[in-house]
Amino acid sequence: MNSAARIEAFLEMMSAERGAAENTLSSYRRDLEDASQQIGGGLAAATAADIRAYLDDIAARGFAPTSQARKLSAIRQFFKFLYAEGLRGDDPTGTLDSPKKGRPLPKTMSEADTGRLLDRAALEAGDGVNGDRLAALRLHALVEVLYATGLRVSELVGLPVTVAQRDDRFFMVRGKGDKERMVPLSAKARTAMRAWLTARATVPAFADSPFLFPAAGDSGYLSRQVFARDLKGLAARAGIAAAKISPHVLRHAFASHLLQNGADLRAVQQLLGHADISTTQIYTHVLEERLVRLVNDHHPLAD
Repeated sequence: MNSAARIEAFLEMMSAERGAAENTLSSYRRDLEDASQQIGGGLAAATAADIRAYLDDIAARGFAPTSQARKLSAIRQFFKFLYAEGLRGDDPTGTLDSPKKGRPLPKTMSEADTGRLLDRAALEAGDGVNGDRLAALRLHALVEVLYATGLRVSELVGLPVTVAQRDDRFFMVRGKGDKERMVPLSAKARTAMRAWLTARATVPAFADSPFLFPAAGDSGYLSRQVFARDLKGLAARAGIAAAKISPHVLRHAFASHLLQNGADLRAVQQLLGHADISTTQIYTHVLEERLVRLVNDHHPLAD
C-alpha cells in the first residue's frame, strides 16, 4: 500500500470512527498530501529526520508557527493510525517537538478611537445623519452595550428584550458552558437601549419578539455578520480603518481599558466569562505597562 492509499485509509478511519467533519478531513488531506509530496519516497515511509527536514522547510517557506503545529498534528495522527493498524512498527513523530507558538496580543482600540466610534454612533442615532434612523438607533445601542459589558458577540445579538425593559444597572447573561454571570450597564448604554426600545416598538414585526435586537432570520435575532458589517461601516464614517475593528476588538477594548485604569485581572476574567484565568492572561501586557507607569510615576528613585 503506497502513501496515497494509506492517507485515504486514515481519512476513512477519521470519518467513520471519529466522526470528523468535512472541513477537518479536507484540512488533514491537504496537510498530509503536501508532506507526502515534499518528502522523498512518500510520507508513509518517512523517517524522523525526513519529517524534521520537512518542518524546517515549511518554516523557511514562511508558514506561521500555528500552521506548522497544525501540519505536525496531522502527521502525528497519521502515524498513530499506521502504528495502531500494524502498518508501521514505529512512530517517527515521537521524538519531534512541536513548533513554539508565540501567543499573539489581542487586537484592541485606543480609548480615543473607542470614544470617536461611540460619539459617531450617538451622532447618527440622534440626528439621523446616516439616513436610516432606526438602524442608527440599533447600532448605537449595540456598540454602547458591547463596550459597557464586554459581551461575546453571540451573547450581545441574542440578548432578551427584558434586559432593556428592566433598565437595571446590572443583568445576568448566559454564556459558554451554559454558565451565568453578572455584567454591568453604563448609564450611556442604558440610555441607548431605551431609545432603541422606543423605536423598536414602532415596528409591528418586532412587537412579539423576545429578543432585544430582533430580525427576520431563522434565529429570530440580528446575525453576527450583519452587526460586524454595520460596525465596520460606522468605523469608516468615524475615520477609523474598518480593517482594525470587529465586535471582538471592542470586547478586547473593554477588557484592556478596564485593566489600564486599575481593574483587577480576576474581576475582568469574571466579566468576560472566561472559565480559566489563563485565558484572561492574554491581557498581561496591559498590566505590565501599568506597572511600569506606576514605578516610573511613584518610585522615589525613578528620576
